[in-house]
Formats: sequence, structure tokens, C-alpha cells
Amino acid sequence: MQVEVNGSRLWFDVAGSGLVPSGSELLERPTVVLLHGGPGGFDHSYFKPDFDRLSEIALVVYLDLPGHGRSDWGDPARWSFELCADQVRGFCDVLGIERPVVLGHSLGGFVAIVYATRHAGHAGRLVLQSTFGRYDLDRIEEHFRRAGGDEIGAIARRSYGDDGDSVTEEEWEKCWQLFGHWVPGDDEHSRTIKNPELNPHGLRRMREFDVLDALSAVECPTLVCVGELDPMTPVAAAQELIEALPDGIARLEVIDDAGHFPWRDAPERYWPLLADFVTGGS
Repeated sequence: MQVEVNGSRLWFDVAGSGLVPSGSELLERPTVVLLHGGPGGFDHSYFKPDFDRLSEIALVVYLDLPGHGRSDWGDPARWSFELCADQVRGFCDVLGIERPVVLGHSLGGFVAIVYATRHAGHAGRLVLQSTFGRYDLDRIEEHFRRAGGDEIGAIARRSYGDDGDSVTEEEWEKCWQLFGHWVPGDDEHSRTIKNPELNPHGLRRMREFDVLDALSAVECPTLVCVGELDPMTPVAAAQELIEALPDGIARLEVIDDAGHFPWRDAPERYWPLLADFVTGGS
């Protein structure tokens, strides 16, 4: 499905129901808006079918961010986290989604943070999954080095540094396999509509990303969740988010023996945790 938001088309899909019959009443369920990673190389599809299970407790909205998947791509040079954040707000306004639970994973977490700071009070709840509020190339290199040795640390630095184009597919695969026990593979990549032209500009934007000071504007309950083994967005980055968020609204959950995609690495722990938070747990 597509909807026009601020002059561009955003593609989305849904699972579940927002209103559920219960005797003589219709009970309203929360709406969860999922924001995927990137930039350019992913769309909503790697969330499927796993996040369909939330449809038992919520209306689940899979959204392709601007520049990604089946949404309008536009000029890569004009893409920004602010643009995406404003489009998330506009998307909710057009569809009449009030007080959404916005879950941002990886780069989608950057978008979720900027959305929550630029549009404070709009979200009902926020889930910052496997993400960070400040880009730190030294930290990325160090955690990949811990996970795979000096060679891997050096490859990660070149990949996420200014000379990322020098990293071969074979080298990158060595890093990719360290993101966790499970990572999207051939099937998931085949289902993804990729926008490779966005990747260089998106990475430049990511290298400039530092919004920790702005996190004091967040008003809603926030779950910061991270896999213990994640080298890209490590536990230290999640703790940094917790320290920057206002007192009393944030909760940190570290999933043991899990990486960047903890819902696959540790489903028996991840899904009860997320369901409790989505339905109002503290």
C-alpha cells in the first residue's frame, strides 16, 4: 500500500487489527510502527515474518523509509535523518495513527531518535533497538576487533570510515558474520529492494550523527534494547543512550548471547520482553 506524505509516496504494509471485538465492545490495541535499518541496502522485509507475531497484541505497521524499498527514493543528496523523522510523523498524521509505539532498529533507531526529539509528545512509546545516539568509529573498530581480531577491526574501520569503497565483498562478509548468530542471508537479500546510490551519502550522514544532547526532549517511555554480542551498536552505546535520556522514562535491556538481530538470536527472551513493553509494561 502507498500513501502520499508531504509530496512523496511512502509504502507500508500492516498485520493485525487496531480494534478487536470483545463481547459488546471494540477494544483498541496499540499501533507499532517499525523502522528498518540501512542506508539504502535494506527495507522493511527483513522484519518479516518475525514481527507478525506482535499482531496478537497490536496493529503492526511495516514502513519503508524515504529512499528505501518501495517508497519514493528522491535525490540521495537531499536525504537526511530529519527528512525521515518528519515523514514518520507525517505518515502517522495522514493515517490517523495516534500515540504510536515506534520501534527503530539500527539506522531506523537513528530515525526514531530524531523523530522523538523533533516531535516530542507524539509517540506513545519508543523502542530503540540495536542502535546508538553518537557515531564513534573508534568504538566500532574496537568492538569488531574484540569479536574477530585485528584484521576484522581494520576492515570495519575502512568500511565505516571515509574509505569504505576500498572494502571488498569478501572482506565485508567477514564482518557481517560477526553481527550475531543470525544475520540476513541470501533469501532476505533477494527479497530486499535496494537503493545503492543512497548508501555513500547515508553513510556520510551517519558519520556525522550525534544527537545525545537532544535526547533530553524525549517524553515517552523508552525501551533501549541491545544484544550482548553486537559489535556495531554495542552495550556501551546503549548505556550512553540511557544516560542521555530523561530520568525515569528509559529502561535498558541487554539480551544475553544475542547480536544485532536479537529477535532471531534469542526469541524466547526477546518476544516476551517486547510484548510486555508494547502493552504498557514499565
